[in-house]
Amino acid sequence: MSSKLFALDIGTRSVVGIILEERNQAFHVVDIIVEEHKERAMVDGQIHNVLMVAEIIISIKRQLEEKHGPLEKVSVAAAGRALKTEKASVQMDIKNRPIFSEEDVSRLELSAVQKAQTNLVQEDIEKQSSHYYCVGYSVLYYRLDGEEIGSLVDQQGTEASIEVIATFLPRVVVESLLSALKRANLEMEALTLEPIAAINVLIPTSMRRLNVALVDIGAGTSDIAITDHGTVVAYGMVPNAGDEITEALSDHYLLDFPLAEEAKRALNYQDFIRIQDILGFDQNIPKEEVIDVIRPATLELAASISTEILRLNNNRPIKAVMLVGGGSLTPAITSILAEKLNLPDNRVAVRGIDAIQNLTKEEHIPISPELVTPIGIAIAAKRAPIQYMSVEVNNQIVRLFELKEMTVGDALLAANISARKLYGRPGAALSVQVNGIDIYIPGEHGKPAAIQLNGQDANTKTLIKNKDTIKLLEGQDGRAGVATVRDLLDDASIKKITFQDIMYVVEPNVTVNDKKVTLDTPLKERDKVTFSTPQTVEQVLYAIQKDSYLSELKPFVVTIKDKNHFIPEFTSSLLLNEIPVKLQYPVQDNDVLQFNIANAPSLQQIADQLDRKLIDRIKVFFQQNEVELYRECAIVSKGEHSLSPEEKVSNGSILQWHEVNDSPWIFQDVFRFSDWTLPNNAGSFQILKNGQTSGFDEEIFGGDYLEIVFNS
Repeated sequence: MSSKLFALDIGTRSVVGIILEERNQAFHVVDIIVEEHKERAMVDGQIHNVLMVAEIIISIKRQLEEKHGPLEKVSVAAAGRALKTEKASVQMDIKNRPIFSEEDVSRLELSAVQKAQTNLVQEDIEKQSSHYYCVGYSVLYYRLDGEEIGSLVDQQGTEASIEVIATFLPRVVVESLLSALKRANLEMEALTLEPIAAINVLIPTSMRRLNVALVDIGAGTSDIAITDHGTVVAYGMVPNAGDEITEALSDHYLLDFPLAEEAKRALNYQDFIRIQDILGFDQNIPKEEVIDVIRPATLELAASISTEILRLNNNRPIKAVMLVGGGSLTPAITSILAEKLNLPDNRVAVRGIDAIQNLTKEEHIPISPELVTPIGIAIAAKRAPIQYMSVEVNNQIVRLFELKEMTVGDALLAANISARKLYGRPGAALSVQVNGIDIYIPGEHGKPAAIQLNGQDANTKTLIKNKDTIKLLEGQDGRAGVATVRDLLDDASIKKITFQDIMYVVEPNVTVNDKKVTLDTPLKERDKVTFSTPQTVEQVLYAIQKDSYLSELKPFVVTIKDKNHFIPEFTSSLLLNEIPVKLQYPVQDNDVLQFNIANAPSLQQIADQLDRKLIDRIKVFFQQNEVELYRECAIVSKGEHSLSPEEKVSNGSILQWHEVNDSPWIFQDVFRFSDWTLPNNAGSFQILKNGQTSGFDEEIFGGDYLEIVFNS
C-alpha cells in the first residue's frame, strides 16, 4: 500500500516540485522538477509577486500531473530566511517578594518574549504584534542582582532579569503562500518551516539532545537552525550564500551571471572549467585556479555563518554542523567553516539525500544536498503536519499556528494579553524629596493573576488544544509604600572610625521639613528630607570634635631673607589605614585615622635640611697629631634673640641669617687649636704641607698633613 505526497519548496532562485510515495514506513522519491524564477518574485523568503510564483507552481503542477495524475493538495514550507529573530531582556524588582517559583520564571520569560515581539514592530507602525507568530524562544541567561545564575527558581534578591532570543514568523508569509496556491488550484495540505523540514529528516529526535547546527546555504541567504536539549532552540539567517560565490566568479572572469553559475557548479565534477567572458573570449581554466579566485568570497561566507551560529548558540561552541542546499557544494566551505568554529574537519559535513533514513529514489534523481529540504517538506507533511487551532482567551477567539506544542503562554501572546496583567498592580509609591532629589518608595508587589484552563487551575506552561477556553483572573493589588528616614540611608551613611586608637560612630545629620529628627522617624507623602554624612577626613575630624588637630597639619615653613622655605620632614602627617592622605580623602566604614605629630626641630636640624652651615669645622694632621679647627660661620637670630644650634625653632618663624667668617683656613690658623710650640733652641726649619714646601699664609683643607721640620 502506498500514498502519494506532493510538496513544493518555493525558494529565492527557484521552485522545486517533488512527489514522494510512502511505502511500508519508508519513502520513495518518484519525481522532481526544478524551475527558476524569471524575475525577483521572492525576496527574503516572502512572496513579492503572487502571480509570477503562481505561474511557476502551475507549470510544475502541470508537468507532474502529466506523469502522475491529478494533484489537488500540496505541502509547503515557510522559508527559514523569513523568520525574524529578536533579543529582548526584562527586569523585575523582587525585593521583599516570596522566593521565585517556576511559574514566576515562566511569566518573566513570557514578558521578555512579548518585549521582543514589540521590538519587531517598532520600526513599522502599520504592523502589530499580532502580525507575527512566535515559533520558539531560548533563554540566553538569568541574572539575580546583576550576577548570572543557572536558575531563578527558589531564589531571593533585589532584582531578577532575563534575556531571551525569540523567533517569529510574519503572518503575511503564510497568507501569501496560501494566495499563490489558491491561484494554482491547490489546497495546502500541511505547512512547516524549512529548517524544521530539513532537521526532521536529518536529525532524528533522539539526536536533538546534541547541540548541533543545520545550515541551508541557498542562493540568496543561508538559513540556520540550532538543536539542543531535544528540540530546536533557535533559528537565524545571514544574507550571504551561493550568489556571493557566483558574483566573485562573474567579477573576476567578466562572466554573465548565468554562465558564472554554470562555472561554479562545474567545479564539483570537472578538472578544467570552460568559460566564455562577455567579450566572447573562451578560456579553459584549471579547477584549482578557479577555487583560489572564489576563496575570499568563501571565507566571507563562512565568517558570516560562523558568527551567526555562535550568536544563536549564546556564544557557546557548537558540537557539529550539517550543511545542505546548493551553496553547501562550494569548494572548501566545510574545512573553512570548521576552522572558524574551532571544530575538527570531520565535525562539519555536507549532507545529501543519501543521509535521510528509510529513503529510496528513482535513478535519475541526484543525491544533491539541494533536495534535502524539499524532501523534508514532503515527509514533514506526513509525519509532523502543522495545523491551526482556535482557543478562547478572556472571551476572545484566537487562532494559533501549531509550530510546536502550544501552551497557555503562547495563547496569551497571540491574544496580545499584556504581561503586566499577569500580576496585580503594585501599591502606590511614597514620594519624598531627599537632598533636593525626588525619591519614590515602591509599594508592595501585586499578587499574581490566576489562570484557568477549561475551569481548572493552570499556568503559562500548561499545554493547550483546539477549542480550549482560557481565563485570566486579575491578581490583588499591593499596599502603598512606607518608609522611615533610616530606610533611605545606605550602609555607607553611618560609619565607625578609629582615631588615635579610639573608636567613634559617625552618623549623618538629618532634618525633615527643616526639623531635626531621629533616624526612625516615619515619612509622609512629599516630605523634604535632608541629610549630610561626613565623607572626607576633614569632615570626620569636625564630626568627632577633633578638628584641633588640623592646625598640626600646616606645612612647616621658616622665612629667611623674605623667602619661605617649606621643610616636609618637620611637617606632621595624617595616615589613613597607615597610608599618608590629604584632608579631602574619602573615609569608609571601619577606617583607621592616625596623626603622626612632628616635634619642633632645632636650628641645627633646619640648617642641615637647608644645606647651610652654622659652624665650619675641618680636621688636619699637624706634627703627626689630629687637630680639629672650628669657627662660627653664621649668626642666626629670631627677632632680638640669637639662637644656638640646639635651640628649637617653631613653625612659621622668621629668621635673620648672617654669614660670617667665610675666609679660607690658612696654615697659621692651626696654632690656635694646637698645643704645639716652637722650641727655644730651634734653628732653621721648613714648612711642609702634604710633603711639599709651603708657607704660614697658604690655604689648607680638611685632611691635609702639616709639618714644621728643623734643619740639622
